[in-house]
Amino acid sequence: MLRKIRALGVAAVLAGLTLAAAPSAGAAAPASTAPAGTTAAAGTAGVTDTRTPIGGGTGIIFRIAPSPENPQSYYVCTLTAVGRDAAGNLVALTNAHCFIDDQGNKLVGSQVYRDTSPAGSAFSPAPLTDSRPDLATGAIGEVTYVSTPNNLLNSGPKGLDYAVIKLDESRVVPTDTVGGVTIRSIGAPPAVGTRMCKQGHRTGLTCGMRIGTNGIWFTHLIWTDGGDSGSPVVSGTALVGNAWGAQHSSSILSIIDELTANGGVGAGFHLAT
Repeated sequence: MLRKIRALGVAAVLAGLTLAAAPSAGAAAPASTAPAGTTAAAGTAGVTDTRTPIGGGTGIIFRIAPSPENPQSYYVCTLTAVGRDAAGNLVALTNAHCFIDDQGNKLVGSQVYRDTSPAGSAFSPAPLTDSRPDLATGAIGEVTYVSTPNNLLNSGPKGLDYAVIKLDESRVVPTDTVGGVTIRSIGAPPAVGTRMCKQGHRTGLTCGMRIGTNGIWFTHLIWTDGGDSGSPVVSGTALVGNAWGAQHSSSILSIIDELTANGGVGAGFHLAT
């Protein structure tokens, strides 16, 4: 079974009948490798930081069954950004609908892994069957908050569709560049007609202009596909929103305002790099 949930978060169920070729139930997951470490900050010259770099545009895999070592079914999405909250916690943002099950339960406490498969492109999307959790790094964090999802295609309450992941700093380090996108600041969505881009794990870097506003969201012509949920939408190097499908995004400023008003992990979010 391959299906979309509320927009772009995708479940790949590989144990049963699928729409794509799947490994046999007994097939071992391919060995995962973490990307090369980055050089430690000044003051620790010559020391190699072996933590895994992650940032806005990094692919994630979660809700893995029966286990990360034997991933027969799983979901995939993309990180919006990595930053710190007012308490100093290292946190990541993605879409809420990635962590809401078919009964509407918010899956706070879910463990999140980096997706080891290479990012795709608009013309060659990353195959869902290639997604595997980064076992070398291990779980990079845990979901601590799930907002109201967008519910664009149904009559449910309309939300900004974001989730907060508290990251394990012993395993990951923030980076401001993933693929074709670099995030150096946070800003408002640009004027209608302005070209923007997104970096998603499924379809990589795609761009398109802003075309308007729909309620609490802004709309654009940026191509997205299943697994791109949560992708950072940027204007230049400024993060302006999170992509969640049907050419809609939520303003990152609105997300930060709501996070801060709610309090807890993620409140006071600002970029880590």
